[in-house]
Parts: sequence; structure tokens; C-alpha cells
Amino acid sequence: MEKRRNQLALYQVAEIQVSYFPKFKASERPVITGAKSAFEILMANWDQGKIQYVEQFKVILLSRGNRVLGIFEASTGGVSGTIADPKVIFGAALKANCSSVIISHNHPSSSLKPSQADINLTRKLASAGEMLDMPVLDHIIVTADGFFSFADEGLL
Repeated sequence: MEKRRNQLALYQVAEIQVSYFPKFKASERPVITGAKSAFEILMANWDQGKIQYVEQFKVILLSRGNRVLGIFEASTGGVSGTIADPKVIFGAALKANCSSVIISHNHPSSSLKPSQADINLTRKLASAGEMLDMPVLDHIIVTADGFFSFADEGLL
């Protein structure tokens, strides 16, 4: 009998519990009003020792009113690239209960021109965001000297 109970337990889905304890009031969180304000928030939170060294992929998690819930570092790679896994990105976004995201990565080369891989990834993540009713509002490429906004350039 005990063996049968253990076998049945193997097929039961584990319970997931969610708790939400924000550390700041919503009114205290910065608001994203466009690409420039997103860039400024990203730069204030980017490790300046890595921005010209290795590529990193970060996600700004936003509330319904475009207030910043947090910045999630999805990956750190090498000099010429990093992996941006949609499951990791949207897993964090879902856990944060955010309403939309702004994705970003740096180019250690200081080039602000998006690669074809950047464009393809943006389309893929935007499509995933649509399916989850969690839109990707922008993809911002940052360098130590400036930024490129996919939204501002009509690429999103």
C-alpha cells in the first residue's frame, strides 16, 4: 500500500506559492517616460567596469503605470555576445508580476548599430511578450557613450 502511495505521489504536480512583499511604495519608484529615461536608469544600475568589457543582457520590469519594479540581469557573456533566453527573461517577468518590459544589452565594441541577431531576438521576445500580454516596450542597446532605441527607430 505504501509503495502505491509513493508511486502516485510521483505524478502529482508540485504546489507553487507566490508571495509579494515590495520593499518600496509604488509612488517611490521611478517612472519610464521614454528611451532616454530608460537609458538613464540602466546606466545608473550598470556595472561600469563591464560595459566596455563583456556583453550583458538586462531587463527593466515595469508596472502598469511604467514604474520600475526592478532590473533583472538575464545574462553575462563574452566580448562578442551573450545568451538571452526567453524562458529566463519571461520567467523573471512573471515572478515579478510586471505588466511590461524593456529589454537591453550593451555593445562592448561601442557600436550602437543593432546586428541582425539583435533584430531577430527583439522580434522573438516581442512576440513572446504579446502572447503573455506583457509587451516589450523597447530594446535599448547601451554603450558608455550613448544608446540606440528600437522603439524610437521604428524597429519594434
